[in-house]
Amino acid sequence: MTEIDPLSLRLAVIGRGRLGTALAGALRDGGVRVDGPLGRTPVLDPRTDAIVLAVPDAEIAAAAAAIAPGPLVGHCSGATTLAALAGHEAFSLHPLMTVTPDGADFRGAAAAVAGSTDRALATATALAAAIGLRPVEVEDADRAAYHAAASIAANFLVTLEAAAERLAATAGIDRAALMPLAQAALDNWAQVGGERALTGPIARGDEATVAHQRDAVAERTPDLLFLFDALADATRDLAIAGAPR
Repeated sequence: MTEIDPLSLRLAVIGRGRLGTALAGALRDGGVRVDGPLGRTPVLDPRTDAIVLAVPDAEIAAAAAAIAPGPLVGHCSGATTLAALAGHEAFSLHPLMTVTPDGADFRGAAAAVAGSTDRALATATALAAAIGLRPVEVEDADRAAYHAAASIAANFLVTLEAAAERLAATAGIDRAALMPLAQAALDNWAQVGGERALTGPIARGDEATVAHQRDAVAERTPDLLFLFDALADATRDLAIAGAPR
């Protein structure tokens, strides 16, 4: 594959949201020459080699269409394919990392990369490496599945922990008490995978305890009962898959 020196590039980042701001800062800290983050109607330096669109998914195609042909154009969407950048030599760079209002530390995280040409893919790969990301190629046909997995791993996890926090609060237990347990479970999953990391009453086959838990959820947070039931069923399946054969 073609090799690109990211420090030789003149880059523009369009989009002043969380990701655009964090990405521009990280690239600049990595030694890349970056203009931006710029607004949606930027005046671009004619020497710009590549443009990164850090805009909402629904706005990518329109933002790309407004850019005159010449520089490489990339987006940062996890689910969107390169078709949204039609008319340009295109790439995508999606950091597999949550970005908060305080920014993000991209170092060590993965990044889904793609390119319409060898040079475009090499550019995405080089930019990822410049900020400590581990580039992983994701084909267009796999983008939706990849992004759904990311949502489960991050967004749904936060939703689940918020549900646990609500129920715990009815027993006078705060979020801080749950955090070491949640962190240990996540660490165990990272080390050995779901089947071996699973603990708790369902893994032990203690359905009487699960029934008592279910009664408590029904009484104290009844709107969460459907979630409890769905997760209990999924956990039973995982326990069966991990049972000794």
